[in-house]
Amino acid sequence: MGSPLRVLHVVVNMNRGGAETLLMNLYRNIDREKVQFDFLTCKKGVFDAEIEKLGGKIHRIPYISEVGHFRYIKELKNFFTENNDYKIVHSHMDKMSGLVLREANRAGIPIRISHSHNTSSEGGIVAKMYKWYAGKWILPNATNLFACSKTAAEWLFKNNAIPIQIIKNGIECEKFSFSQVTREEVRRELNIKNNQLVLGHVGRFNHQKNHAFLIHLFEKHHKINPDSVLLLIGDGPLHLNIQKQVEELKIVDHVKFLGIRNDIHRLLQSFDLFIFPSLHEGLPVSLIEAQAAGLKCLISENISHEVDMGNNLVEFLPINDENIWVQKITNKKGNRNNSINTLVKHGYEIKDTAVNIEKFYLNISG
Repeated sequence: MGSPLRVLHVVVNMNRGGAETLLMNLYRNIDREKVQFDFLTCKKGVFDAEIEKLGGKIHRIPYISEVGHFRYIKELKNFFTENNDYKIVHSHMDKMSGLVLREANRAGIPIRISHSHNTSSEGGIVAKMYKWYAGKWILPNATNLFACSKTAAEWLFKNNAIPIQIIKNGIECEKFSFSQVTREEVRRELNIKNNQLVLGHVGRFNHQKNHAFLIHLFEKHHKINPDSVLLLIGDGPLHLNIQKQVEELKIVDHVKFLGIRNDIHRLLQSFDLFIFPSLHEGLPVSLIEAQAAGLKCLISENISHEVDMGNNLVEFLPINDENIWVQKITNKKGNRNNSINTLVKHGYEIKDTAVNIEKFYLNISG
């Protein structure tokens, strides 16, 4: 067998975000003798060592926020001029993919994929205007369009002439299946009693994830049920702000910041409720994982309804009414559901997704 087809994935960094987790899930499950993943990044990430161990190359250029528009474009141009032997560039930068794919096109790279993972841009007015400008270059330069959900597709690819492929944010479903033994083990590790109600959240500490709202919910609920704990998994720019809010509300002893973890499948077993009040989302991997663990999920009505697998685990709530959330948390009832079969039926088993994407890359590259 000859050398594998090398596909270049473009991201800011390979940390534990939704898109990055999906990429690593795919990477671990593809036949790497046929297809290899390389990465163009701007910053170091927690997955870098594993990528290199699996045979992937990591290229790095400075990000636009560090060097400005013209230098960033120059870095992209130089990179693609020097690395124009790639047949496929697969960009996961949402609207910023426009600039990436424009330079890939100019360098003569034949297959250029834009992949939407979100439903809104982050940042202030200036940042959003710039991203709008960058996004204008996607449709003239992309040969293929991917999205994690219909809502994410509509947001990034308005007025598209090419068909959009929905790529499910798959996971290793069985890995998340509920285990009472693991639940008790994790609770012991975290000094949580078996009778305590555990609310949990997995996500980057940024504006989109709405942690401040989550902390207010928990503080209100904790007054009703002092035997409750909040577990927060993740890190990000607003981490210190949220820690300060927890201190000011005097709930430090009841909120645990667990940081970035590689054992999410274990930690989910210790939860009783998954709380996810995001301001916007594409189709979050963490909500697929929570349902695989059989968890009841109270989530923002701003999230695509495609995330609901129809297993009676997901409830959509308005983020302008804390009281409804507190009431739902306080009235929490029911045991864990086994939802693995439902997720597999809906196409969220990563092994199947990996086979499909591998076939796609090989077919399209000729």
